[in-house]
Amino acid sequence: MNVDTLMDLAAGVLLVIGAALCLIAAIGLLRFRDVPTRLHAATKPQVLGLVLICLAIALALRSWQVVAFLLPVVLIQFATAPLSAHMVGRQAYRNGTIEQSSLVVDELAESRRTPPASGG
Repeated sequence: MNVDTLMDLAAGVLLVIGAALCLIAAIGLLRFRDVPTRLHAATKPQVLGLVLICLAIALALRSWQVVAFLLPVVLIQFATAPLSAHMVGRQAYRNGTIEQSSLVVDELAESRRTPPASGG
C-alpha cells in the first residue's frame, strides 16, 4: 500500500465516523426530552463530527488551500456552539422549561428571587 491509498482510507474512516457522530447528535435532539440533554446532544457529538469530517476532507484533497479554508470553519464552530448552547440553556431556565429538581447546582436561583435595584 502506498501513502496515497492509506490517506484515502484514513479519510474515508474519518468521514464515516464524523457522519455517524452528526447522525447521533440529530437522533439525540429528537429523542431527549429536556433542554440540558438536548443541548449536550446538539453540541458535543455534532462539533466532533464536523471536525472529523473537515479533517477527512483535508486528508482527501491534500491541499493547503483547503486546510486554510476549513480552519476558520472549525474555529467558528468551536466558538459558536458553546455560546449558542449557553444562550439557549439560559433562556430555557428563564422560561421555566428546565425541571428545577434535575439541577444539581442552581447558581441563578438567587438572582431570580431578588428584585433588581431601583436606579434612583
